[in-house]
Amino acid sequence: MTDLGDFGDYSAASGDGAGDSGSDAGTGSDSSSPSETDIGSGDGPSERSRSDDAFESTAVEPRGEDVGIGAVCVSQGLRVAEDGDDTTLRAYITRGNRSSIRLGSYLLAPYPDGETLFCRITGLEYAQQYHADDATEIHARRAMRADDIEEADYKFVAGLEPVAVLYDDDGELKRRMTDRVPKPQTIVRTADDTEAIKTGLKMPEDGVFLGHLSVGGEKVRTAASPPTIDYRLKDDYEAGDPLVFRHTLIAGGTGSGKTHGAKNVLRQFLADERTYPMADGRTVSPAVVQFDPQDEYAQMHDDNPDLDDAFARRLEREGIAHGGVSETTAFIPRVGSAAYSAGHHRAEQIEFTVPFSMCKRRPWLVSGGSLNDNQYGALTFLIDRFFSEYGNDGTYTQFKTFLDDPALREELDESGRVHEATYDAVRRRVFGFDDVFDQDARPITDLVHDLVRPGELSVVPTYHINDTRATEAVVLALSSLLIDEKLSNDPTYDRIKETPLVLGMDEAHNFLTDADSVQARKVINKFTEAAKQGRKERLGLFLITQDPQDIDDAVFKQINTTVVLNLGDEDAIKSVNIPSNLESKVPYMEKGQMVVYSPDNSEPVELIGLSKCLTRHGRD
Repeated sequence: MTDLGDFGDYSAASGDGAGDSGSDAGTGSDSSSPSETDIGSGDGPSERSRSDDAFESTAVEPRGEDVGIGAVCVSQGLRVAEDGDDTTLRAYITRGNRSSIRLGSYLLAPYPDGETLFCRITGLEYAQQYHADDATEIHARRAMRADDIEEADYKFVAGLEPVAVLYDDDGELKRRMTDRVPKPQTIVRTADDTEAIKTGLKMPEDGVFLGHLSVGGEKVRTAASPPTIDYRLKDDYEAGDPLVFRHTLIAGGTGSGKTHGAKNVLRQFLADERTYPMADGRTVSPAVVQFDPQDEYAQMHDDNPDLDDAFARRLEREGIAHGGVSETTAFIPRVGSAAYSAGHHRAEQIEFTVPFSMCKRRPWLVSGGSLNDNQYGALTFLIDRFFSEYGNDGTYTQFKTFLDDPALREELDESGRVHEATYDAVRRRVFGFDDVFDQDARPITDLVHDLVRPGELSVVPTYHINDTRATEAVVLALSSLLIDEKLSNDPTYDRIKETPLVLGMDEAHNFLTDADSVQARKVINKFTEAAKQGRKERLGLFLITQDPQDIDDAVFKQINTTVVLNLGDEDAIKSVNIPSNLESKVPYMEKGQMVVYSPDNSEPVELIGLSKCLTRHGRD
């Protein structure tokens, strides 16, 4: 018996080894065995063997040319439902298209009868093509040494959210809610048609330009010219009220580009062709009054020197108003010895003062601190009595003299009309406005026709005022004057009543904050009423803030269009009430990127604003 060591010397080409044991398999003497010529010389199979035994190769690539980026798949279900959480709609994306797919991209999936499903990518995932465990050492090290990934080993699947069904109605493309499911294996393609995208997102063709549609910080491109898709706010009465009179909020942190963007929007309100019909049948251009705590908006008088001819021609092709607004006036509040410097713009300047007579209808203007209901009632009584004795032209200095009268204090206390402690509390709070009222300048009530001018911009800078209380008094005095006249059935100033008005307020959180004091509630009630009646009276609020969470909810609820730029504060992001899929993008947006949430205008979208300001912006 041979031991196992004999196999170590075995050679198929010799007669040694196992062939000596008597088996006839090893010597080749059997005539039935193949000859050496048949099996070749050791270099490989013979021609006969190759032709008879080799497998025929089969092409794995389908014939024809690919259309689209993939197809609807049903491996994990195919379902559309009224409740979006119950919807299951997925598409397999082919290898060559995977690197270009992004969350938020818009896709089209046609139905057999010519209608089309417009949808948005809400999820992307790789899945195993074949069952294997790649969480192993050998898989990891192999990947670390490889140059790329073999895409054929994986499935790439996109989760889709149905947005609308697009259909043809006598040659006009329209949209309706998603009410049908696409067929399995339906080809999906990237939405690259301007009309389909605008219809799918319910975006109007004309209106006030805000920016260009984008996804993930990149502009959506189409086959049209220009290839970008402009986003505009409705600005006519064909489909409801113009959104300018349903109020706008721009929220963004420092360096997010909110002032740059706000200037570009205001420039569109001041376009030559922008007019609105009034109740008497006239069409009138809007007046813009902008409160400016950082002294930046008077620069809108001047052209932007960085806006070259090529960029200007592109703006003209897209119907975007640009260039300085020559009809810009800076109304400078005279407050004490504060001096205003205007070396950064060439707008006309007009100084004004706030007359104390404005407090007759607005007692809260002269309140320097929080008053409870009892104290505010006492202040109102004292103001009324003062003007009844001194006349409508009574001054702040006279009012202080009036309150310093000990006989008046004693009289009111003995009569039970105003307790002496309440009287003293009111007196303390109304003192300290000597630098605000009745300064050496024309009263703003005499300048109304200059302040509110159709098609022109009035800017009220307050940067030069160091006293916060004085700044609040000036801004609230002018804004309340405009609002009261707009809402009045018997206005003192017809110019305000008869002119469409955009009331802009930067750092709005400083003036419209939620507070418990009586005077704060009076201010909030005034702006809330203005917001509610704005569409009827052609009054639009244009609020700009970096702290939207501080704006009172009563005002916030009346805002129809919210433009959100980069915000880093979680409370601020939550307060703007935008959809969660866009909310998560806000902290990562670059300068000029924005989210627009305007339910009466379009689906929530992501935009990129213009890279250049349409007027002068920034100081040298």
